[in-house]
Amino acid sequence: RVRQVLSELEHRGIRFKPHFWVSEDWFSPHNVPGCAVPFYLLHPRLTRLERSKMCVADGAHQAECLRILRHEVGHAVDHAYRLYLRRRRQQLFGKSSKQYPDAYLPRPFSRRYVQNLDYWYAQAHPDEDFAETFAVWLQPRSNWRQTYQGWPALKKLEYVDELMEEIADETPRIRTRMYVDPLCHLRKTLRDHYAEKQQRYGTEHPDFYDADLRKLFSSDPKYGNKETAASFLRRLRPEIRRMVSSSTGHYQYSLDQVLTDIIGRCQELKLRVVGPREKIKIETIIMLTVNTMNFVYTARRYLSI
Repeated sequence: RVRQVLSELEHRGIRFKPHFWVSEDWFSPHNVPGCAVPFYLLHPRLTRLERSKMCVADGAHQAECLRILRHEVGHAVDHAYRLYLRRRRQQLFGKSSKQYPDAYLPRPFSRRYVQNLDYWYAQAHPDEDFAETFAVWLQPRSNWRQTYQGWPALKKLEYVDELMEEIADETPRIRTRMYVDPLCHLRKTLRDHYAEKQQRYGTEHPDFYDADLRKLFSSDPKYGNKETAASFLRRLRPEIRRMVSSSTGHYQYSLDQVLTDIIGRCQELKLRVVGPREKIKIETIIMLTVNTMNFVYTARRYLSI
């Protein structure tokens, strides 16, 4: 997959070739013209461990991996040629010197940003906006001119197109092959790594589900022979989590915590499934989606970076 993205750069006539190394996660450090890839992609067992701990393994699927690689290469190009110092780049994307927030509140329907990675990541910081725009531009057969016709984001894509043509044959200004936090230098255990990661992406949700749960399920003793709501939700948990995450932009790990709380509450309330299973599943997804979006935007909860 790395070779494929490098061939995409070559096809675009770009002389620069970033270097890659293995670390804890995906990243491209400031002023380093290269990209780190996460250790969990090195072996299927590590990928399964990541998925079991975080519900997802970013980059495990080929299409997603290529989207992330193009994004990180966008950072590397930005660093290699110090494009973030250019006035036009700053006017369109904002200044790279802007402090990185710990989290951000996205606007899902904004047309000022391209859409490459999940969670409207271009809105997190000017550097992420540039990297996302570069990723869309680099993707073969993306047809970005038509896709983003009428969007303010089109100006950014056109600028990247012009900029890449300008620097294609230039020698990068920064040519270091530095590795930042390579796996061989890390001394933490997997237990410590995932404890830190889960704390970072976890969230606390208020207890506002009881009324909705009582509408979806029944606590009437006469339905004591029916499937418990807890069992029903456990069975559909992965599907519900994926669908709500796709609709809200909330991390699957955070939603999984919410589902754990909801399942526990269903047990405490002794709720059971009464009625068509498919209808209840859809209503559960709608309930969780609406409550999550209300919580995010009324309480101004932010998405972690």
